[in-house]
Amino acid sequence: MSVSFLYSRGDEPPIKIPAIGLDLFVRMAPAMSGGEFCFIETINAPGAGPPRHRHREAEIFRVLEGRYLYEVDGRRFFADAGDVVSIPGGAAHGFVNVTDAPARQYILMAPALDAVAFFTELAGVMHDGLPDTAALNAFGAKWQVEFLGPPVRASDGAT
Repeated sequence: MSVSFLYSRGDEPPIKIPAIGLDLFVRMAPAMSGGEFCFIETINAPGAGPPRHRHREAEIFRVLEGRYLYEVDGRRFFADAGDVVSIPGGAAHGFVNVTDAPARQYILMAPALDAVAFFTELAGVMHDGLPDTAALNAFGAKWQVEFLGPPVRASDGAT
C-alpha cells in the first residue's frame, strides 16, 4: 500500500444532506491511498442518521463528539466520544445521534469509496426528503449499496 503526502486544513465546504441531518467532509480521498481507503468526517444533527444499509466496504468509526446508537446486524449498542466501532463489509448497519446537539464521527472506509461522488449524488436523490427504499436501492445499485429500511431511531433502544 502506498500513501501520498497530504496536508489538509479541513476548510473545504461540507456535502450537506438535510433529509438525514448530515454534513460530510472528505478528509482523505481514495487517490491519496491508491484506492485502499478514504477518511470522511461527519456531523450528524440531533436525532439523525442514515437509513439502515449494507455495502462491501468495511468502516471504522471514531466518535469525536456526542453519543450514537448503532445497529450492526441486529445488535444495538451506544458509542460515546472516544469510542471506536468497526463494521465489517457486508454487515447491515445504521446509527443515530441520540444527543440534543450535533455529534461528530471520523470514518475510515476500506476499500476506498469515491465519497465525494457518492454523497453528492445521494444529496440529489434526497433533495425532497428521504425517498422510499426502492428509490434508494435504484441509486444504490450503481454503488453496490443496499438500503434496508428506515434510519435507526433513539426510541428503538439498545440491547
